[in-house]
Amino acid sequence: MLKVIKLGHPVLRAKAEPITKIDDALRSLADDMLWTMNAYDGCGLAGNQVGVARRIIVIDVSEAKKRPSVLRIGGKSRPVRKHMPMVLINPEFEPIPGKSETSAEGCLSIPGIYADVERHAAVRARALDLDGNPVEFEAEGLLGRALQHEIDHLDGVLFIDRIDPAERQRVADELHDIAGGMIG
Repeated sequence: MLKVIKLGHPVLRAKAEPITKIDDALRSLADDMLWTMNAYDGCGLAGNQVGVARRIIVIDVSEAKKRPSVLRIGGKSRPVRKHMPMVLINPEFEPIPGKSETSAEGCLSIPGIYADVERHAAVRARALDLDGNPVEFEAEGLLGRALQHEIDHLDGVLFIDRIDPAERQRVADELHDIAGGMIG
């Protein structure tokens, strides 16, 4: 199992480097990330969160029955469970025009903190899989939220950066404790 980096460590604020080579070492990292995410009962994990500032994320929302997801490939709805877990290399997304949604988020790197975050309700994602094949899909619900959250990590952005100031003030002492006094 990999160590999950906590708030206050500089790698969480680093912009992850694109991956140019998919090899056995990267596949091993992906396996270890999936194992770590599952061990911590998470639904997503980014390279930065395990101390690797490279553009890789893993996601598995198949067990989240209370927070449904929608997955469309080629415009056609697909069973989310059959496409989990996802390992995405160099992922990116663009919002699908429409509404946004506000929902509670947490983060394995900021344990015990949950706050409402506004995100795009639907996104179109592009990435490579572990065989180097391009993948494209649309996501809504928890899958769409998890994609946005994990890709934020790759850009050095944390969910606490997206919460309103009053909410941030509410959790300020806890954030300070998690970061070992490294944030104010």
